[in-house]
Amino acid sequence: MGKLQEFDITFANNKVVYSPGESIRGTVKIRTGNSLQYKAIKVNCQGACGITNKLNDTSWALEEQYFNSTLCVADKGTLVAGEHNFPFQFVIPVAVPTSFEGPFGKIVYRVRAVIDTPRFSKDYKAQRPFYLLNLLNLNEVPDIEHPSYAVITKKFSYLLVKTGTLMMKARSDLRGYIPGQVIKLATEIHNKSGKDTGCVLASLIQKVTYKTKRPLFDLRTIAEVEGAGVKAGKHAEWREQIIVPPLPQSALACCGLIDIDYFIQVSLKSPDTIVTLPIYIGNIAVNLSPSRPVPTSPVHCGAGMAPCAAGVTPSAPPAEEELEEGLCAGGVASEEIPTKSHSQQDPSGQPVTMSPSAFSHAPGAALPPGHRRPDAPAPLFCVSTGATIPFFTEGNVTPIPTSCSLILPPEYSSWDYPHEPPPTYEESCSSANSSFNSSRQ
Repeated sequence: MGKLQEFDITFANNKVVYSPGESIRGTVKIRTGNSLQYKAIKVNCQGACGITNKLNDTSWALEEQYFNSTLCVADKGTLVAGEHNFPFQFVIPVAVPTSFEGPFGKIVYRVRAVIDTPRFSKDYKAQRPFYLLNLLNLNEVPDIEHPSYAVITKKFSYLLVKTGTLMMKARSDLRGYIPGQVIKLATEIHNKSGKDTGCVLASLIQKVTYKTKRPLFDLRTIAEVEGAGVKAGKHAEWREQIIVPPLPQSALACCGLIDIDYFIQVSLKSPDTIVTLPIYIGNIAVNLSPSRPVPTSPVHCGAGMAPCAAGVTPSAPPAEEELEEGLCAGGVASEEIPTKSHSQQDPSGQPVTMSPSAFSHAPGAALPPGHRRPDAPAPLFCVSTGATIPFFTEGNVTPIPTSCSLILPPEYSSWDYPHEPPPTYEESCSSANSSFNSSRQ
């Protein structure tokens, strides 16, 4: 840097994650070996979103800006040799979305400092990113504590002249989860034909919509589990569990260019049958207190499943009382479908070991007053899906890549996804969600 030996930006208390409406404070540190003349020293704080239709392209096709503030911390003068510190403070607006990084767009926030030097001299620049977490409280989503449920009846032909009917029901215990919780999935298949079905596959899928002139949909399989097929003329039930890994939240409030949806897709390869269960991924878990009991599922004969708990191993057998209840089969004796493979288990059947920081919390990302119980853990935070996800731990840290294999999605282009984009949560639910939709705008 010549005369400039150090030019850096630090945030107060080494904080890297902030909330809407919070103040961001820090210091611009400059160390010079010789005197340095300047016209002004300015600090800029900016938040913006950009999207494109080309993979990993930073020439954005569309952009939107959330705030852009500049502060002059020093007027024209000379920096003598030595160290100089210039404090700054900005207030983050209330209506700003959570940070996000994807292959076709980003929501980014940064502080930039500039030493504006006299004519014919080189200007000096430094910048540091920070991350924003706009909490999604699942308790504010209508009917979030109810199961997500879907059923399909499929008529198909086989052996050229024969026809058969297959009915498949699927449900999850809730409609919303936070990272670390377990999705309890129950599937019922009634094969009213003389042909065995193919394997049943359940997948947790992320759909990111980039709202370019021609909207772009990015589908990623986050986790999947495969069960055996159902014999001809048999009725069978399949119960499985998927741990929600660190993921960006659903519904990026205050962002008009990027939207994120999640759904569980349950499918059969033969006959080709698919149902989707829309779900939400949020930051504040559904409150299943005694005053808000877990409701009975439409497909469940009796009481609902117990609320899920973090740390449950995938493929763990359901409790005996749950097995005894079973899914309604109209009096038909049912079999249990064995699980063949689970992406959240290694070949020996043990759950995949997760990075210690995978479920760590974002420093300073505290819940608003009244939303957090004294014994509740801090909210989890994830910026993107892929090999470069920044996780955060307490103290003086910088974003690091995760080694967690759960969130490195496999190639999905060969799978039989629907030709049309899957429905969003709002499209799949009743108009009762209109109040929630209006709060997102």
